Amino acid sequence: MINIDLRLWGGSALTDDIDVPDADTNFDHIPITYVPARHMMILSLAVGWAEVLEARDIFIGVNSIEYSLYPDCRPQFIDAFSKCAKLGTKAVDEDWSFNINTPLQYMNKAEIIRVGHDLGIDYGITHSCYNPDENGLACGKCDSCYLRHKGFEEANIEDPTKYQK
Repeated sequence: MINIDLRLWGGSALTDDIDVPDADTNFDHIPITYVPARHMMILSLAVGWAEVLEARDIFIGVNSIEYSLYPDCRPQFIDAFSKCAKLGTKAVDEDWSFNINTPLQYMNKAEIIRVGHDLGIDYGITHSCYNPDENGLACGKCDSCYLRHKGFEEANIEDPTKYQK
């Protein structure tokens, strides 16, 4: 097991002692909830493991439609990372590439929720909250809660998320 504690260097309301703000529906700046280079680190580990397993496909659930302000969710980052993955592994000498698959990249939250619903996902045991309480209840106020709830409304599916009172 690899344990990487991003709180060791902070830089985000999700990894540091910074308050998670209520939803900011302007979405015109990189929010304080952005975790610096998070997907770069996750994908780097995935590429290393995939190379050992001789796997060529890597999947990541980034999305750039509703919240493309996170730089590491953008298609340009994924494309550039794919090139780096080839250049930084034996793939460059053996002339193959990793396929970084982003099945949620261009789906809005309602579409993602519908797909999950159709697949039988029990959304009642999940949350997307950036600021859950000690019991795991979603705050209902942060950007992630806002987008999730809006997605359920637009999908015409009841939101089973357990929110704080």
